[in-house]
Amino acid sequence: MTSPPIRQRDRERTRAELLEVATTTFAESGYSGTRVDEIAERTRTTKRMIYYYFGGKEQLYLAVLEKAYRGIREAERKLGVGDLEPTEAVRRIAELTYDHHLNHSEFIRLVTIENIHRGAFIRRLESLRELNQPALGLLDEVLERGRAAGLFRSDVDALDVHLVISSYCFFQVANQYTFGYLFDRDLLDPARRDHLRGMIGDVVVAWLTATA
Repeated sequence: MTSPPIRQRDRERTRAELLEVATTTFAESGYSGTRVDEIAERTRTTKRMIYYYFGGKEQLYLAVLEKAYRGIREAERKLGVGDLEPTEAVRRIAELTYDHHLNHSEFIRLVTIENIHRGAFIRRLESLRELNQPALGLLDEVLERGRAAGLFRSDVDALDVHLVISSYCFFQVANQYTFGYLFDRDLLDPARRDHLRGMIGDVVVAWLTATA
């Protein structure tokens, strides 16, 4: 009686482990540089098992991409900003994005790799378009409340705000080595994290309230 649920949990656990290791491997080596054999070795499983769960390297990479994007979207959904004053709400969204990007550097590397491929793989994930709508919806709601209260400017939309926040947070991870070398400053220094997190909140709030 209990065998089917146990087998199901085993399948889910195996699939989750494969995705986790594949995420690290693709982020390290890119799509072209990653071998399915390497992922199999790291998970102590077989290439055949990977093909069983995902169908092949390309399908595994697509699953990794989708999981990476789901991570930030799920974090946003859990962020309760509905009862916050609009300026505080948009600040919390910016700070959440900053923390998530720093804590999930593999996400940044995967996005960079996908852009190197000119978005060839992400175009096959129509589900991501739907997945990203709630993020804009959350910002839309906050912006609407801010405009209604006379706090926010009216010539900025949710996608504009998302672009500014994502650009800043993405830079912290993607350019940490070049920026660190050129300016002798560690963008990931824990002692500066609160300062850098606060910066993006200040920038977005100041921008949104500049001409309200």
